[in-house]
Amino acid sequence: MRSKIIGTVLPVLEIGLEPGESVVGVPDQLSWMSGDVTLTTSTSGAGASGGGLFGLVSRAVSGGGLFMTEFAAQRGPGNVAFAAKLPGSIVEVEVSPGRGYLVHRHGFVCGTPGIEVASAFQQSLGGAVFGGEGFILQKLSGSAKAWIEVGGEIVTYDLQPGQFLLVHPGHVGFFEESVSFELTALRGIKNALFGGDGLFLVKLSGPGKVWLQTLTAPGLAHTISPYLPPRQG
Repeated sequence: MRSKIIGTVLPVLEIGLEPGESVVGVPDQLSWMSGDVTLTTSTSGAGASGGGLFGLVSRAVSGGGLFMTEFAAQRGPGNVAFAAKLPGSIVEVEVSPGRGYLVHRHGFVCGTPGIEVASAFQQSLGGAVFGGEGFILQKLSGSAKAWIEVGGEIVTYDLQPGQFLLVHPGHVGFFEESVSFELTALRGIKNALFGGDGLFLVKLSGPGKVWLQTLTAPGLAHTISPYLPPRQG
């Protein structure tokens, strides 16, 4: 299997598959493909150890959708490509037992067989921009490679035991599972993104590595909303 990330502002992940190799990902994430590649869509949640196609656990609850697709090369080689949805970066990580990651709700792009995707956290925060979706995290575990999309620029921190960051929920890209997290509310602050009175922040505590994103979909929507035409009817 060969993978390369093409571009900078709006990158594309291109994966070359040899016969018998496959990756799994979100169905609507596919941008283009070539060669002898077969698509199999499933709701299987068995994971690698259970013999299933891929480890999908409660993705519908976490906002990721119920179905996932396996892209497999059959008799000949093939290529599949996944383009970023927002300007930013695509990051490759190694997932192994004891070294999983918690990822923002739209972050998972695809992974190799053995990846397990589960709902990790979901909290409603309200507000018109979030549409009631709130703060949602998915957990990547198992034994596999995975690719994660992060919006805008990436800022990383290696938190030591006892160190912590307070982060706007939309700027949480992903972090190692050794990092603990909790939502905290700062009352008395008006926040247009969340509506009402109060600002929610995520407290990320070490030890572990944190990847923050400078561009968020809700922030982008809020910025351009004054320039959009009003809805008709």
